[in-house]
Amino acid sequence: MNNPKKLSLLTLAVAFATQPAAANVLADAISNGKTNLDLRLRYEQVDQDNALQDASALTLRTRLGYQTAALSGWSAGIEFEANETVDGDYHSTTNGETTYSVIADPEYREINQAYIDYQGFADTTLKYGRQRLVLDNHRFIGNVGWRQNEQTFDGFSVNNKSLTNTTITFAYLSNANRIFGDDHPLGDYRMQSPIINVKYDGFALGALSGYGYFLDFDDNANLSTSTIGLRFAGQFKPGGEQAWHYAAEFARQQDYADNPASFDLDYLLLDFGWQYQSVQINLKHEVLSGNGAQAFQTPLATLHAFNGWSDQFLTTPANGLVDNQLVFSATVAGIKLIAEFHDFSADRGGGDYGSEFGLLANKSWTKQFATGLKLAQYQADDFSVDTDKLWIWAEFKF
Repeated sequence: MNNPKKLSLLTLAVAFATQPAAANVLADAISNGKTNLDLRLRYEQVDQDNALQDASALTLRTRLGYQTAALSGWSAGIEFEANETVDGDYHSTTNGETTYSVIADPEYREINQAYIDYQGFADTTLKYGRQRLVLDNHRFIGNVGWRQNEQTFDGFSVNNKSLTNTTITFAYLSNANRIFGDDHPLGDYRMQSPIINVKYDGFALGALSGYGYFLDFDDNANLSTSTIGLRFAGQFKPGGEQAWHYAAEFARQQDYADNPASFDLDYLLLDFGWQYQSVQINLKHEVLSGNGAQAFQTPLATLHAFNGWSDQFLTTPANGLVDNQLVFSATVAGIKLIAEFHDFSADRGGGDYGSEFGLLANKSWTKQFATGLKLAQYQADDFSVDTDKLWIWAEFKF
């Protein structure tokens, strides 16, 4: 986008200029809109078995937004976001404190979203500007909501539900506003990338998604790829309070646009789980293949949600990654509990990367207030170093 900061209400006003009593109508649309406020105070601690000093950070993320009411199918939204360091010693990726371990929550102030949308066509939403975009389970396109600076995208998107039980999402992306902010050299991924995702949930046993993501990066050609895949996910309830959960996904990734390399790589996910009341156990097998020089990558994903919370595998190693997981989850006294066990190895050559244990406890006290605690312990074998991470947070939403 040339300048998404200028979209919002000025563009909407021009669209309404030919309407009768435009000023009054526009005033009503603005006054009847909705405001959102989100505050998240979080403490993070990182301890790595290397030369870096242990890091800790207490940060406050503030998000304030406004969405106008619809007028003749048109509306507009704008959202501001900022992160402030309350206390701590850490490498934020932009503060120059390179003797400390990284906690990727730099200080910043930015426009997180700024868009106009149109819903005048049946079962269709058109949106232009800076926007949040999440597809399927965040594995390929996500907002990285875990970090204090959310990832959003500049571009144009269409969401259509005209066909029964079918959702079609198309977008043309010109930039990813990444979690590092504008002060980081990789804070933006400028691109010319069409993406499409078609999801059909008319099957009794689950939903089928087919997708094609064609990422053409301006300044990071080595990440330019085409990815085409299928995902099926659902559950079966045999009766009583039991349920069986399952997901299977396969994708093929190839070099695309100006990528200087030539490769053909695969992604595979098999996920099977059993649930009784609030208790659930899942076994997962995930493979991102590698050929020794290149590996299957998902640069626009919510990467923290995959392959361990210690974030060792944000970039897939050249020999690929096999992640065998065991996940326990339950709700006790209103507290959501999750325990994860990971065994990591190489797809090519079978080398043993390491293992990880993760634990999360999260409670929503009201619709507006939640607290949480999470830890991750990575034990290295042939990849990276032993790493311990801890998070404690409180979040307010209004």
